[in-house]
Amino acid sequence: MKTAAIIGGGVIGGGWAARFLLNGWDVRVFDPDPQAERKIGEVLDNARRSLPGLGNVALPAEGALTFHATVAEAVAGTSWIQESVPERLDLKQKIYAELQAQAPTDAVIGSSTSGYKPSQLQEGFENAAQIVVAHPFNPVYLMPLVELVTTAANPPEVIDTAKEIITSVGMYPLHLKKEIDAHVADRFLEAVWREALWLVKDGIATTEEIDNAIRYGFGIRWAQMGLFETYRVAGGEAGMKHFLAQFGPCLSWPWTKLMDVPEYNDELVDLIAGQSDAQSGHHSIRELERIRDDNLVGMMRALSANDWGAGALQNDHDMSRMGEAGLARSMEEVADISQPLLTQARVVPLDWTDYNGHMTESRYLDAFAQSTDRLMEIIGCDAEYIASGGSYFTAETHIRHLDEVHAGHPIQVRTRVILGQGKKMHLWHEMYEGDRLLATGEHMLLHVDLKTRRSAPPAAHIEANLVRLATAHAALPAPEGLGRAIGAPR
Repeated sequence: MKTAAIIGGGVIGGGWAARFLLNGWDVRVFDPDPQAERKIGEVLDNARRSLPGLGNVALPAEGALTFHATVAEAVAGTSWIQESVPERLDLKQKIYAELQAQAPTDAVIGSSTSGYKPSQLQEGFENAAQIVVAHPFNPVYLMPLVELVTTAANPPEVIDTAKEIITSVGMYPLHLKKEIDAHVADRFLEAVWREALWLVKDGIATTEEIDNAIRYGFGIRWAQMGLFETYRVAGGEAGMKHFLAQFGPCLSWPWTKLMDVPEYNDELVDLIAGQSDAQSGHHSIRELERIRDDNLVGMMRALSANDWGAGALQNDHDMSRMGEAGLARSMEEVADISQPLLTQARVVPLDWTDYNGHMTESRYLDAFAQSTDRLMEIIGCDAEYIASGGSYFTAETHIRHLDEVHAGHPIQVRTRVILGQGKKMHLWHEMYEGDRLLATGEHMLLHVDLKTRRSAPPAAHIEANLVRLATAHAALPAPEGLGRAIGAPR
């Protein structure tokens, strides 16, 4: 079993624990705080309601979470150790001294530090080769970026292992081969933070107005395209050179005070804290976390639909897990063609529910449509085939809504081919939560020539695969409700 140790169970450590647990790892925690188990439990509750719905393939069975009284107990048998203690170098080095004596020699030791360089953490330790910076972003269980910072003391095999493990839990290792204080991302954040302090102090904008400038403007752009690519697009057809020619002179203008920091005194603290209370004080911290998580899931799922940025990363993670979840991508991967094919294995995401708290009716169609797409891929009507000019268009759909299901609940869709000869493809979908039948979907599709937009026969190999499935499924009892008209007796 894959096992990770979390040393320090605060906000970041708890997020790391949730990320590993929900990706099937056993997690062993060391934190002397008597409230650590409660705090991590609350973070895990939030992670359980948000992370599984981020992707379109079910996560593995959750790992086991245990708490330990000593570092030695926590790190026993682990392959990844994540240090997330407070930002004090003396405290971190005390932990590394214990890890040098207790950690498995083949384990990667990652630090969540946002400021210290890996050479500072490695200094004086014989196991320096194991120690890297693995700096995440809050909430760790949702945000994919990890700044992986290494030195010459880290051999290639340690770096490769670190990248592999980070990627395996759905995150992106940004490998920084040259160290610098605060790495890369936090240096951007520090620059924005310093300018924001001046804008508040000088009365130019309130904390809420500054946050609105980010969340309604460049923050959305940065989420999907970063800084330089955004500016390249801003240069139009002439590209980055034109943008630099237009806006480069601004660098010499007094637009910011980045090199001049306001005095960080009680007056400034009270000003910012008061404005923040006015802006957000009517929500509890847990409410704000849930609002944040819902928004992050929605944004990243939207990016997934366009296979862009963090959404493309999630799609790759989903694809890597299809086989483990029992989902076939071709006829060769179908375990038993005599049975209905598993075409969906997921949980109901947050954005699939309505004001009644259950999955809205349009999402049943969405799920069945995705199952149809999966069946099309299995028989060979994949993206490459569609690009060549052929596809199936839905001609008729009949859905029976038999029971309700709520966000976070696991669902599966199993698909039968009723007819698969010539231009027609007649499918029958059944959606389940466990053994409970939630809905059925009956779909009639026609193969279409995308150039003429008229029905046409499919390629021979696609028709052959459909006929093979239809013949195998014909031996099954006819599904209850097949061919049922709206309003007919149940």
